Amino acid sequence: MPADWKRVAADARRVLASNRQRGISAWGGRRYDFVCPSPTRYPFQWFWDSAFHAIALVQVDPALAKQEIRCLMQGAQPDGFIPHMLLWEKSAHEAALREYSIALADPFFTATIQPPVVARAVLRIHEATGDADFVREVLPPIRRFFRWLRSQRDPDDDTLVAIIQPDESGLDASPKYDELMEISASPPEEVLPQLRRSMQRLFTAYAPYRSEPARIAVLDVFTWEDVMFNAIYGDGLRCLAKLCAIAGAPEREGDEFASRASRVRAALEAKCWDEQAGVFWDLAGWRERPAQVLTFSTLFPLILDDLDPVKAKRLVDEHLVNEREFWLPYPIPSVAASEPTFDPECRTDTTWRGPTWVNVNWYLYWGLRAHGRRDVASELAERTIRMIERGGMREFFDPRTGEGEGARDFGWSTVVLDLIAAEHGSG
Repeated sequence: MPADWKRVAADARRVLASNRQRGISAWGGRRYDFVCPSPTRYPFQWFWDSAFHAIALVQVDPALAKQEIRCLMQGAQPDGFIPHMLLWEKSAHEAALREYSIALADPFFTATIQPPVVARAVLRIHEATGDADFVREVLPPIRRFFRWLRSQRDPDDDTLVAIIQPDESGLDASPKYDELMEISASPPEEVLPQLRRSMQRLFTAYAPYRSEPARIAVLDVFTWEDVMFNAIYGDGLRCLAKLCAIAGAPEREGDEFASRASRVRAALEAKCWDEQAGVFWDLAGWRERPAQVLTFSTLFPLILDDLDPVKAKRLVDEHLVNEREFWLPYPIPSVAASEPTFDPECRTDTTWRGPTWVNVNWYLYWGLRAHGRRDVASELAERTIRMIERGGMREFFDPRTGEGEGARDFGWSTVVLDLIAAEHGSG
């Protein structure tokens, strides 16, 4: 039965309105106005969440999409760093420190990063509005952030950037990190306590070096070249090159980012591709050991337009539409169903160990279209819409049943509005 996309779109618009946070922060009297992931569970502003919220808001009110990015850019630091969390409300800080495994660089923001989806979000806003003035306004801090990533997070100078703890990829408890995080997947109830202990181990090791972030990656406590993060980074560099042209920046700046985007794609193909398996593996530690756990991120270079077409075809035909791995009734699971750590029911009480996430489907939908697989992309979009119709606007979903799990009224699941617009016209 076709999904009731109009009902799903209306629910997404409701969540975008109800999750809006406004006020004046004790952080220098800054005004904040943004969509939070969840008013009850995640009331702060997260870096990549806000980028997805902005993409969804393009389909509702482009002015609010711009506001989402403007609010986020208030966290940009002079050296280029942009934190993964902005804790606008001081009264909620104590609860946040109890709830989340985070390290603060300031009482109002964290010391860590998240995937740079923001460049793609700004380009989508411009595509919808043609507002070059907005691009010129927000481009400087975004440009500095991408340069910060290059200078601070590429310790071996191989073009791929490294994360220094699992949540910097956004994939907090993905089983691909288990070995380096000293996590045993059994029994399930032990995963979360082990994760928290390992995160504290990282924070303790990093504490003396927080003022010199480039030194942290060379400690090799958790230095990880993550395929998904680097695919988003490469895509962002390509978007940044286009944004430079839109803003009228010197041609050399656009060339800088376009050239680096090509080098990131080439490095992923040269260092992470496994010809026998037909997927891309993350690289763990300074020794760059392939992390051979089949998660959705092994497919993620599909989002790069210039990926080798032969590799793109193998990713899709051998894995993405493989019903034993990723092509479940409500794809795409965060861990392949063939993996022993596949946990669609979230028995570990952690994230990214089996359920399906809408933001992943959104990225891979556009990757499929870029590589001429419109048929698979459309089927993925329709199953995603049906999943939300069945499970509600939830944080993540059981890929076998479509049952909603995690937080209710979850912000970035509203990016389904972009899929609806692509498949059915405006939501």
